[in-house]
Amino acid sequence: MNKVRITAIRQTVYPDLMAMYENPIEHTCDVFKGQTWISIDGQCPEGMCPSAWESMRPFVESLARGEGNFYDGWMKNPMSAMISCNDGFRPFSFYLEVID
Repeated sequence: MNKVRITAIRQTVYPDLMAMYENPIEHTCDVFKGQTWISIDGQCPEGMCPSAWESMRPFVESLARGEGNFYDGWMKNPMSAMISCNDGFRPFSFYLEVID
């Protein structure tokens, strides 16, 4: 199986949505821009946010099996994907790519 590198690319924050819908919380996300993890055998890497993992898991598993070309040519690199976590207030975008 392939190893898959997961790189945190960018976080978007929606303060207007937070003000309208979110209860105040003290701790949100530990991910930082540029942070990387390596998935081996399609498994969740140590230290990966569980919620973010659930959003990307099917793509990581497919890439680990050598499958790719999601949505018929969506990505320039067919063995990659750009996936966002499911936090509607401050989603992080992650770049997934097969590595040797």
